[in-house]
Amino acid sequence: MDQNTLGFAEHFEELKKRLIYVILFFLISFAACYYFADDIYQFLLTPLSEYYASEGKQGGMIYTGLTEAFFTYLKLSMIAALFFTIPFFTIQFFSFVSPGLKKGEKKVMAICLVVTPMLFLAGAFVAYYFVFPSAWKFFLSFESASMEGLPIRLEARVSEYLSLSAQIILAFGIVFQIPIALTLLNRVGLIPLEWLKKQRRLAIVIIFIIAAIITPPDVFSQLVLAAVMILLYEISILLCIFLNKEKKDLKDA
Repeated sequence: MDQNTLGFAEHFEELKKRLIYVILFFLISFAACYYFADDIYQFLLTPLSEYYASEGKQGGMIYTGLTEAFFTYLKLSMIAALFFTIPFFTIQFFSFVSPGLKKGEKKVMAICLVVTPMLFLAGAFVAYYFVFPSAWKFFLSFESASMEGLPIRLEARVSEYLSLSAQIILAFGIVFQIPIALTLLNRVGLIPLEWLKKQRRLAIVIIFIIAAIITPPDVFSQLVLAAVMILLYEISILLCIFLNKEKKDLKDA
């Protein structure tokens, strides 16, 4: 039966069915991620361990509560499971609403479904391979300091390291959604293309403020994020120009 003709009860049943699929997918992903939690955590630790190796130092992680490591692995498994579940959720959401969308709207949403996780992965890639090494180097530079002849050494807690790593990856993943957000806002008429062009200077100022807030306090990380956000802002303008031209061509046809 066409979903356009379904009543409220049928729509609710369809929605409930898809939500059950999402919950089951999350639970399966969570179980798999917990099984590989140690491998995932070691992957997150690689930039830190590589820095220690390059400096000829020895480092390790600690936990100060009996349950800290266990709950850290649970939290890590939930974050990783959410990472895998969100694309599946968006597919289910698109399948649910697509019968009520127009052809052009379906095309735009389908593009968003493909591009959004790719941009998030790109943001995570930049965070892991470019920001982590410089940020950890900055934080670990304080190990060389001393107080009244006593050396200062880092003894990082597993929970704190996970929280900081997840915060940085999430921040970069969200920031990389700028082209999608601005393009959609322009598409629905909330942000005109000309406004985006005229507000470049203001956007750059806001970008540097955001970069200073959400990144670790080392200059390199802030500059990397700011440069990436400026590039994404310009890409957003180009996408809006292309989509507006395509929309105009369809109207003229």
